[in-house]
Amino acid sequence: MDPASVALIGFAAMFALIALHVPIGVAMGVVGLAGFASMAGWNAALTLLATEPASTMASLDLAVIPLFMLMGSLAAAGGLAKDIFATAEALVGHRPGGLAATTIVASAGFGAVCGSAVATTATFGRVALPEMLARGYSGGSSAGVVAAGGTLGIIVPPSSIMVLYAVLTEQSVLTMFSAAMIPALLSVVLYLSAIWIVARRNPALMPGTDKLPLRDRIRAIGRSWGAILLAIIVLGGIYSGIFTVNEAAAIGVVFAFLFALGRGKLNRQTFVEVLSDASVATVMIYVIVFGAMIFSYFVSLSGVSEEIIGGIDALGLPPAGVIFLLILVYLFLGAFFDEVAAVVVTLPFVLPIILSMGYDPIWWGILNVALIGVGMLTPPIGINVMLLNAMRSDISLSAIYRGIFAFFLADCLRILILAVFPQVTLWLPSIL
Repeated sequence: MDPASVALIGFAAMFALIALHVPIGVAMGVVGLAGFASMAGWNAALTLLATEPASTMASLDLAVIPLFMLMGSLAAAGGLAKDIFATAEALVGHRPGGLAATTIVASAGFGAVCGSAVATTATFGRVALPEMLARGYSGGSSAGVVAAGGTLGIIVPPSSIMVLYAVLTEQSVLTMFSAAMIPALLSVVLYLSAIWIVARRNPALMPGTDKLPLRDRIRAIGRSWGAILLAIIVLGGIYSGIFTVNEAAAIGVVFAFLFALGRGKLNRQTFVEVLSDASVATVMIYVIVFGAMIFSYFVSLSGVSEEIIGGIDALGLPPAGVIFLLILVYLFLGAFFDEVAAVVVTLPFVLPIILSMGYDPIWWGILNVALIGVGMLTPPIGINVMLLNAMRSDISLSAIYRGIFAFFLADCLRILILAVFPQVTLWLPSIL
């Protein structure tokens, strides 16, 4: 059997294992190891199994992921998400759709200290969703806003999935973060525009609230000093060149810890829960990375990537047509996998295609992350939608999907802009 056929069988076997609820990282590792052994022998395969995880564990770039995970957990425990939400509510909550806009802005702010779409969705599912329902928002609109806002957790830097993409593709983490700044701002602006349109057309879905006195609004802003300072320390330190990404993440962890401790939010039980949450998320990512690395060697040895590129060339599609097909694939995958799995499973196949067409891997990385975020909202299994439905079973899936429709249209416009105008992504890194 030729190596390309072995690779395709391995890919099918990997999805079969995933369908049987085998963890994705384990499925990739097992299939990659067996496939590599079938072509290079078991001695080489076992050597790969011994060396690849060790080299991954020694990666300084990848070491930033557990730090960001811990910083996000400490920030949530310290109540920073509630502070951000209260501040945004004080500023714009009185306008029609204001509480929805508050959720979007707060989700973007929390994403800057969290880096996870699922964690951002879960956090504001507890913080913002009850507030919107209590203020007369419809269930579907409220959940739709939270689900859409959750996707900002991976497009707003610093983002764990961006770090992972940079490590797997040997790109600069700082360049990835710089490239994400304008697309992240574009995402927020388009979401706010979608809210404004929905609120203008049907104010009953997103009613305004009473306007707070100026003194109360100033106090609300003052209460969010911790979140503002943490974002300034981490992002300001990185972009000013004062800290490396790792140093900024480590200092962010210390600040988030001291902030939560000073607020009296950390007792022994809470601290253990924070460490447990961060550890579980980190181990999951590392296992996926181990499996992805081994699977990538198997795919590379098989030569299937070259055959796929040759097949695409034979179709005679222009590069824009290939990108359009990949966009559809990632929208589909994002509906079934979380952001980490959707990227690492496809990267060994997709990245050679992108490079063969002369596209910038940084541009594709940002577009890739944006696509995964959109996929997390789309049927049949949008991960963010399913999470919110599990948290609030009284809000039906159909109502949530109706609630995200306006945001889906905004996402389609965003993807179109990023795909057609790469300079939106690449301009800022080019001047820094």
